[in-house]
Amino acid sequence: MFFIFEVHIKSGYQAEQYADAWVRASKIIQQAPGAQGTRLHRKIGDPNVLLAIATWETKVQRDAMETRQTEQVRKIIEEQAEFVDVVIIGEFEEPEWMVLP
Repeated sequence: MFFIFEVHIKSGYQAEQYADAWVRASKIIQQAPGAQGTRLHRKIGDPNVLLAIATWETKVQRDAMETRQTEQVRKIIEEQAEFVDVVIIGEFEEPEWMVLP
């Protein structure tokens, strides 16, 4: 499953600063059962909007990580809260099938 959200960087802060925190938190989160990777993309034409995609084996495993979040991850997220606005896009299932060119 995919957990997808946008990160809007506030004035006076840099996407690179957020990316540093993202990497630190992701290294910890990716140790949770079912974690399958994360990606952070910068929007074309607007360097202050990022798209975050976290991939999980199941929604249940992602939810379990969220409820058992470590203090270290919680602190990283709290430190970033004043510098960014997060807009959750949603949770998406893996497609039953894909057609790739």
